[in-house]
Amino acid sequence: MTIRNTVIIGSGPAGWTAALYTARATLKPLVFEGSAPNLPGGQLMITSEVENYPGFPKGVQGPELMTLFKDQAVRFGAETRTENIVSLNLSKQPFELISENGDKIHTQTVILAMGANAKLLGIPLEKELMARGAGVSACATCDGAFYKNMDVAVVGGGDTAFEEAQFLTRFARSVTLIHRRTDFRASKIMISRAQSNPKIRFELNEEVQEILTENNQLSHVRLKNKTLKVQGLFVAIGHQPNSSLLEGQLQLHPTGYIKTLGQSAKTEIEGVFACGDLQDAVYRQAVTAAGSGCQAAIDCERYLESKGH
Repeated sequence: MTIRNTVIIGSGPAGWTAALYTARATLKPLVFEGSAPNLPGGQLMITSEVENYPGFPKGVQGPELMTLFKDQAVRFGAETRTENIVSLNLSKQPFELISENGDKIHTQTVILAMGANAKLLGIPLEKELMARGAGVSACATCDGAFYKNMDVAVVGGGDTAFEEAQFLTRFARSVTLIHRRTDFRASKIMISRAQSNPKIRFELNEEVQEILTENNQLSHVRLKNKTLKVQGLFVAIGHQPNSSLLEGQLQLHPTGYIKTLGQSAKTEIEGVFACGDLQDAVYRQAVTAAGSGCQAAIDCERYLESKGH
């Protein structure tokens, strides 16, 4: 039985950075980058212009950035497979993983980097416009600067929606917060700040039912009772970490994110590490995901050294 040093599940900024560092440490990582419906390359594959990743002063397309990440990891010896892992057994060493093609892989360590997906409204044109950067986004921090002096809307009623709305007032002419109820899940202080901001207004007991376009760009959103003219729609109804494979094996937060130990990438199972949006419910940025991928790789390398591998 061949036993690998490390297997990395996931291929966003966290997964590829972990692959780069473990490959340079001569651990010969095997990366399962995923296949449909899990998008190889993660959420940046459906992001158009990335302007806030260091080292790209003129910006870079999301798919191009992920290709560069992958090429760099492969250059140093990372092996990749465009498959999903459908099951894994973390109850004993070596860990056993089964791919969608039925292959069994045994490994001393696993780096989990499956990411999280933004929850979407599920209406026509939403994903298409998001992929093209044509007026729909799930990240104000990423895309807010594109909407200077424009009218935008935010969908949601929790702290994230209020944070996004507040952040967007730095750029937008106006921000309309759309919520399907009259009460909010957000904290009282966040609600108070939004209510006192002259740029933020509210549409309550409303839902976005349709996205309208002009010249292939978002132009209006149709609600239950009215139509709003906006140039940007930010969906802030939460994220879903891709942790279903780990239920019953690792400690998860109630929201599904993996619990890591302290400031490390370690989990409560020795030899299992987690990085990126799979364990980060707060920042969810490409640069923080890449940093946590580096942490996971270094933790993994040190663990293997401690075991004499």
